[in-house]
Amino acid sequence: MAARTVSVKDVAQRAGVALGTVSNVLNRPEAVSESTRARVLAAIDELGYVRNESARQLRAGRSTTIGFVALDLSNPFFTDVARGAEAVIREAGSVLLLANSDGGALEARYLDVFEEQRFQGVLLSPSGDVAAQLTRLRQRGIPVVLVDAQAPSAEISSVGADDVAGGRLAASHLLAAGRERLAFVGGPGTLHQIRDRITGAREALAEAGRDPSSLEVLGTDAPTVVAGREVGYRIAAMEPARRPDAIFAANDLLALGLLQAILLEERLRVPDDVAIVGYDDIGWAGSAVVPLTSVRQPAELIGRRGAELLLREAGRDPRYAPEHVLFTPELVARASSAP
Repeated sequence: MAARTVSVKDVAQRAGVALGTVSNVLNRPEAVSESTRARVLAAIDELGYVRNESARQLRAGRSTTIGFVALDLSNPFFTDVARGAEAVIREAGSVLLLANSDGGALEARYLDVFEEQRFQGVLLSPSGDVAAQLTRLRQRGIPVVLVDAQAPSAEISSVGADDVAGGRLAASHLLAAGRERLAFVGGPGTLHQIRDRITGAREALAEAGRDPSSLEVLGTDAPTVVAGREVGYRIAAMEPARRPDAIFAANDLLALGLLQAILLEERLRVPDDVAIVGYDDIGWAGSAVVPLTSVRQPAELIGRRGAELLLREAGRDPRYAPEHVLFTPELVARASSAP
């Protein structure tokens, strides 16, 4: 038989005080004398009472929990975004709950849960069209800020980096190193980040007087190390005349998988035969066997700024107005793309 849950009434009886006194100790301790407060806290310890925070927040009509639905928490980029957001949210006295949308498969479900639980606000890195759900959340009084994304309307704040500029940086770097056959590796193509980075790479080709359509796009189902390794084996097996001599990967996980596969082919060398540029500049990039050139996004800063905007809206700051913050990425050149 399950043990009975200890209630506030039990605590009051053990301490010999009124229910309201226990409530004050829990919520307004300054309103209770020190001796009474000590007696109530002792009763809480003896009985093992745990406050029902969800019920308390529902009675108060306000939660202190903020949800973050991340596209892929196996990617260190998103954990860095979460770290930046959590620092700001913790300072404000709230808590951050992380949810992994698994590339978007669980996105709608988590947003429904956050709505049902009346969260204080939601940070979201969307995978697809979530405009209808975002509208419903905001109608319920739950603010939303998009991170690593572009807002579907001017009413919703967003924070991210300029992926078109990032794609242009990567491709321009490879072209400046004298590379002739550029390939882009990444997917799925439904993600705006993928589309924007391809657009930027093609713009760099056009600026260099090259045919933008010459960029070979090698799609993947997911932006993971395993997917990068699979494409890497395919590239290594190509005839030399057809094989790309430069690869721009959609993120560092893909780039590290590519690097592993190509290095396993003893006849190929990085960067001599194939130069590789990744994206995000995660912590592992610089410590790879061949240190990885990468386009750096300010991940923690993206998280911090997103959380600041969300808390301002949740706090009904009269000066708050939706913002669309776009940081400029930078190229960090390392050995994987040296001429």
